[in-house]
Amino acid sequence: MANEILNALLKEYEQKKLRAEIAADERKEALYKKIPRLQVIENEMNHYALSTAKDVLYKKSSDISSLSNKINILKEEKETIFKENHISLDYLKPHYSCPICQDTGYIQNNHYQTEMCSCLKQKLLDISFNKSNMSNLNKENFSTFNELLFSTEINPEKYKFSISPRENIKHIKEKSLEFIENFDNSDYKNLLFSGNTGLGKTFLSNCIANEVLKLGKTVLYQTAPVLLENIIDYKLNKQKTNLEDINKSVLETDLLIIDDLGTETLNSMKLSELFTIINTRILNLNHKITKTIISTNLNINEIFNKYEERIGSRIAGYYDIYCFFGDDLRFKKR
Repeated sequence: MANEILNALLKEYEQKKLRAEIAADERKEALYKKIPRLQVIENEMNHYALSTAKDVLYKKSSDISSLSNKINILKEEKETIFKENHISLDYLKPHYSCPICQDTGYIQNNHYQTEMCSCLKQKLLDISFNKSNMSNLNKENFSTFNELLFSTEINPEKYKFSISPRENIKHIKEKSLEFIENFDNSDYKNLLFSGNTGLGKTFLSNCIANEVLKLGKTVLYQTAPVLLENIIDYKLNKQKTNLEDINKSVLETDLLIIDDLGTETLNSMKLSELFTIINTRILNLNHKITKTIISTNLNINEIFNKYEERIGSRIAGYYDIYCFFGDDLRFKKR
């Protein structure tokens, strides 16, 4: 199944790449008809570039300098024409969906080895595991984040905090943006979002996921019950399909979002797997910086009571904890 999905995606990538390059050729043809001088410039530049290559081969340094000057003059003229006609210098380049891999799905790493691009990794994650969990990113992002939905009422008796829900959510948003900005900094902690249902924890997690994806990172988003069940099924060899992939992805994906922690049915195996996930990602045992966001209805004291102390202590020590409070947003108009 995994190979079938990958092969289908690679065919899709080939088609995207071809479409982008055909579109670029069509733009070039139309522009050269409109401004014929650009075609002349390109032909001359290609001629001089070929001559330069020959001179390099035959070590004619004086000719190389002269040809380089001619090419630079032509480049300047070309840029001037583009500016005068208010055309971007990238206009004639293919507009790939992923500029990193240029819609091939693969890149060369710092060790000159070919590896899968983050965009292809993310597509595989979305198809195999994220599914509906990542379907709301177009609606749930920082551009649609509405802090006005949160009350300005300061009511310690009602909310158990001395600030208003709106002031609190603005602070959490600010810290979330800081988390994104410092994603590759190992000194910055993971995030724990704690609070009742309907207070914006999942929405804000999606906002963060959206921005992290823009950084070229991979994101795996799963509820705690499904996540732990899948890993246990893999360990017990109940299914082969994609479960081996999810076990690897849980530990190695750049950002893991565990939603609804505390709603799973616990046993010793799940406790052990949860500790392995949290601990492996904290210690960067896969030799890369990974971050985790946990969303839960439990507070930190309840986490210590429900889970082993070693899990509670890892969260208390390596996660910045933010409490969501206020009125249920599901009954408010966004």
